[in-house]
Formats: sequence, structure tokens, C-alpha cells
Amino acid sequence: MSENRVAVISIIVEDRSSAAKVNELLSEFGDYIVGRMGVPYKARGISVLCVIIDAPSEILNTLSGKIGMLKGVTAKTLTNKI
Repeated sequence: MSENRVAVISIIVEDRSSAAKVNELLSEFGDYIVGRMGVPYKARGISVLCVIIDAPSEILNTLSGKIGMLKGVTAKTLTNKI
């Protein structure tokens, strides 16, 4: 079994049609999510999310990868081994 890591996934949603899928994925991995904050940046027409997650590397990579493959969505992950 892989050791858990604490990570922050930063997400920028430029295409609102992908927002529902982002939320669906976050719900799917909800057991690993410690907290999340989302801010609509209306002046730029985007939404910015910050998700704190405590999970094995495989889960982190899977979630970040699935989110990053969505149309008009960018995701970057910062991890730390704790």
C-alpha cells in the first residue's frame, strides 16, 4: 500500500461547461478531500479552485490528470510527504 501525501490541487476553469465535470470528479474522490475553496473571478470569466487532499500518489495523479484533461481546465498539484 502506498504512503499518503498531502497535496494542494490548484484548478483554473476557463470553460464553464466543464465545471459540472470538475465537481463530479471532486465528489468521486471526496473521501480523500480535506477541504476546498472556489472563487469565481467574474472580471476574467474564470473560476479558481484550491483543493487540499490527503491520498496515495496514485489517487493524486489520477484525480489531477482527469481534471487536467477536461476542456478549458488547468490543474497543477503541489505535494508534500508527511
